[in-house]
Amino acid sequence: MGAEFEKAAEDVKNLESKPSDDELLKLYGLFKQATTGDNTTDKPGLFDFIGGYKWKAWKALEGTTKEDAEKQYIAFVNELKVKHGFQMYEG
Repeated sequence: MGAEFEKAAEDVKNLESKPSDDELLKLYGLFKQATTGDNTTDKPGLFDFIGGYKWKAWKALEGTTKEDAEKQYIAFVNELKVKHGFQMYEG
């Protein structure tokens, strides 16, 4: 993982408003693909709705390289920062 990816992963925690569920699922899928690669886990049980949505979001990116997923994640976080506002914290 590159420094820009790590910064994006931190920045997304400081959005001024919460992203939609669809946006959160996209973030999750891209993050998992960038950090782990293809989803080889078993599909969650029928009544695990949230786990199922997250599993599908990650599975949809199958075949995407970790590097490409990382670039897509960074770009998406930048879009969300514009859409939802971003509070930069001095550390």
